Amino acid sequence: MNFETAHHAFINKHLELRSSERRGRLERGHGHGEKLFLQKVWWPLYRNFEYLHPEYEIIDWRKRPYFSDFAYLPGSLKFIIEIKGYGPHVRDMDRQKYCNELNREIYIQTLGYRIISFAYDDVSEQPELCQYLLQTLLNRYQAQKQPVQRTVMAESEIIRYILSSPHQSVSPKEISLHFQINHRTSVKMLKSLCHKGWLQPIHSGSGQRIHRYALVAGSVGYFA
Repeated sequence: MNFETAHHAFINKHLELRSSERRGRLERGHGHGEKLFLQKVWWPLYRNFEYLHPEYEIIDWRKRPYFSDFAYLPGSLKFIIEIKGYGPHVRDMDRQKYCNELNREIYIQTLGYRIISFAYDDVSEQPELCQYLLQTLLNRYQAQKQPVQRTVMAESEIIRYILSSPHQSVSPKEISLHFQINHRTSVKMLKSLCHKGWLQPIHSGSGQRIHRYALVAGSVGYFA
């Protein structure tokens, strides 16, 4: 099934489930920016719209309805996704409207939702960046579908540790101390990551001895 067919079925399904203002809001509110997000960001990642709800209604603390662009509700997890354009709504916003906007976001999070906001310009011009950021975030909350070997999990933790270091590099001694493993094991794991293309060795001044290991540019998406 291609995107246009899947998108048409997705919207029609939700229209059939709604009536009155909730139906009207979906007909009026699901516009170009929302469809572009689905086409350029969501569909390339997941190839379905399962657990996704367009123009999702939430009642705020003032008992007023608020319609988010999307809600993603897989199981007990709750995410709100917003596509924000830099238009008159933002440029002409006064202080009270700005306060209300922030207060609403905080209130929505008190209800157990995690808010994910994307700029329309990024969705349009940098969809790959949006894909990476979205997948990185959701992967931290959702269990992987396939069993994960302990070695892979350990390697992922090493990558995350290196990402948090000032120079994004590490020595075998640092790994040994941080993860409480022996030196031989730390060297073995670091060499394994080099073999897989995630790390590269940094040699000492003489060029004979490996001093540290650094991340290879562009390799960290695998561990998100």
